[in-house]
Amino acid sequence: MRQLRESNRFLTRFGVRKMWIFLRSQGHDVARCTIERLYRAQGWQGATRRRRFKPMPSDGTPRPADLVDRGFWAARPNRLWVADFSYVPTWSGMVYVAFVIDVFSRRIVGWRAATRIMTTDLVLDALEQALWSRKQQGITSFTVLVHHSDAGSQYVSFALTQRLVEAGVDPSVGSNHDPYDNALAESTIGLFTAELIRPEGPWRSVEHVELETLRWVDFYNTLRPHEALDDLAPMQAEDLHYHRLKLTA
Repeated sequence: MRQLRESNRFLTRFGVRKMWIFLRSQGHDVARCTIERLYRAQGWQGATRRRRFKPMPSDGTPRPADLVDRGFWAARPNRLWVADFSYVPTWSGMVYVAFVIDVFSRRIVGWRAATRIMTTDLVLDALEQALWSRKQQGITSFTVLVHHSDAGSQYVSFALTQRLVEAGVDPSVGSNHDPYDNALAESTIGLFTAELIRPEGPWRSVEHVELETLRWVDFYNTLRPHEALDDLAPMQAEDLHYHRLKLTA
């Protein structure tokens, strides 16, 4: 167990249940009570989430309607994406990290780190990466996709709304000052903060944050089990979905 934790630092953020699920997925037939006993003996514990800072709300600019109404569920990939961003204090100043998450699989399909928050470039770049990554998988149309966010000024900007419309994506925006209107994105950013940002600091620069975020996103998408996905990792959930489609074709 110690050797496994040392092989990947993100595994040290797992509590008993997630470690048990992960070990079984790797072919280790181990009882949960055994994991609990080892955690107690070593004084190990999983990462815990805290309430996070909320970005500045919109200044009253007209915004798209809320098409989601807290219904964070999708029957297949590329039906509903949620987006949000967080901040990371560094020695060089504040760094902001934006994410785009596919609700079906919880997969992070786009992200971007930057040192400026008051422009649309941060969230627009995250969206562009998400569109590009799905196109690399052969997705050619986004006309059934909804992109949902909170009412932060970056997300209700004309530039972002125009880009969504150009891509055939329906923009959706929740209300001001209500984290439940974008709860799934909030939850993912909570994991990002608990599993990477707080344990790994202090942070030096935007380049430092970018490099480690890249590593965490890869771990999150490929190895981290999610209870909402029947304890599969996001990419495993998508692979299983497409495998089932082939079987029924």
